[in-house]
Amino acid sequence: MTTMPPVESKATQQDEWEDGAQDPEFKPLTREEARQWRASQPVFSVWRLVGVQLLAGVATGLLGWLLMQSVSVGWSVLYGAASVVIPSALMAYGLTSSALARLTSGFAQAAFAGFLLWEGVKVLLVVAMLWLAPTVVPELNWLGLLAGLVVVLKVYWLGLWIQTRRSNENG
Repeated sequence: MTTMPPVESKATQQDEWEDGAQDPEFKPLTREEARQWRASQPVFSVWRLVGVQLLAGVATGLLGWLLMQSVSVGWSVLYGAASVVIPSALMAYGLTSSALARLTSGFAQAAFAGFLLWEGVKVLLVVAMLWLAPTVVPELNWLGLLAGLVVVLKVYWLGLWIQTRRSNENG
């Protein structure tokens, strides 16, 4: 039976992740520096994201109808897109324009609770719309519905990619 040699630690006396390591001195921004930083950050609108989702959904529905030469495929794609756009618009309204949003705007914990509330409403509405899809759309094409849903969901990633590109360009 062979024994393994003892393991030796190569860590220094005070590793950078240990407690007690010296952090660089924190310097809060002045009012003017904070204003300049805010001005350099790109403005992000949830309503613009919902609008782009709507455009992507309509374009995908038209493309599905033209490529497949089937009205039911076009309606299925549009309904799949609407299953994302309508709940997203409701959540955007709830977070930006509702009385609850105005009431909780100054309190971080209450605003977070409002976000969770509207996210729950959004998820329930998506599930209800998908549950009702066979009764709402005649001759429902499930692949078309899924295509519309996925394309519109991917708009979030497109928005995130554009936002990070703008942030990188601004420094």
